[in-house]
Amino acid sequence: MVAVPDNIAPRRAIAVRVRSVLWVALLACCVLSLTTGATGVTLWDALVAAVTPAELPLAAKVVLWDIRLPRMLMAIVVGAALAVSGAVMQGLFRNPLADPGIVGVSAGAGTGAVFAIVLGSALPFGLASALGPWLVPLAAALGAWGTIMVLYAIATRRGVTTIATLLLAGIAISALAGALSGVLIYAADDTQLRDLTFWGLGSLAGATWTKLMAAAPLMIAGLLCARPLARGLNGLALGEAAAYHIGLPVQRLKRVAILSTAAATGAAVAVSGGIGFVGIVVPHLLRLISGPDHEELLPNAALLGASLLLLADLISRVIVAPAELPIGIVTATLGGPFFLWLLLRGRALMGG
Repeated sequence: MVAVPDNIAPRRAIAVRVRSVLWVALLACCVLSLTTGATGVTLWDALVAAVTPAELPLAAKVVLWDIRLPRMLMAIVVGAALAVSGAVMQGLFRNPLADPGIVGVSAGAGTGAVFAIVLGSALPFGLASALGPWLVPLAAALGAWGTIMVLYAIATRRGVTTIATLLLAGIAISALAGALSGVLIYAADDTQLRDLTFWGLGSLAGATWTKLMAAAPLMIAGLLCARPLARGLNGLALGEAAAYHIGLPVQRLKRVAILSTAAATGAAVAVSGGIGFVGIVVPHLLRLISGPDHEELLPNAALLGASLLLLADLISRVIVAPAELPIGIVTATLGGPFFLWLLLRGRALMGG
């Protein structure tokens, strides 16, 4: 009989309580997101919009239904996608410093977006005009998927994917993608440089129902595929050889983890630009509170990631109102000190 550690049950109980708190926090962040901004919209207006939208004044209806609601939903799915992808990558690489960008997906998506912004007008057959606002998100998604396909082909031999090769190839591909982006940026004009700057810093200001309907299915699919990986990621913590000998389908686990992360992260970067630290901070914080069990970590990461990005988006909208601060600056400001604290804490525990 396998001995069960004494701290598993208490930690699971803590994780369940944490999940209840996170649901309440997410609901509170949603209410704040809908009712806070340059235009005054009350909680009662939001409730009326949900029940009888015809009774709302036109201005309030436009603000709620066409601006704030799609933006709120976009923040939820993007935050959940980045946080869960970070948790999956950390479990897959068995490295708490891993994040969705470690395999080059974010860099590939960024290069696709830079290509669309700088050279989109030169596309043949009037594709730029035909695609309109879809051009940059589509190019970013294609860049992410192209990157992960190349990496998977490099790291897989005779049906076996080597994690170390995947990591090293991801670093190399990220460097190449950064170099290509640099060449394109060098050729950009002033207007394109401004667009590139704001896209790279991340923003949800361009959230629309159209973009949400295009990107949300990929992010939700990535989240749904990640949930069944929980037990496998727990087993993988023992090492690949041990996980294989206890009957885990290690190769399939790696394949699903990589592809689901690529789908979720690529779609998130495509519609929100560069938003950092969510994939690192959220899993770390939850592990400190309720332990490393992925059965509890993944759903809690989705809730906390969504709440964190809603809060960051709210701060970005009100801190310099009526202007708007790029959300990537807010997440970096919140995440940077936390990451340094983790580093100092780890050094103190090691007696350094």
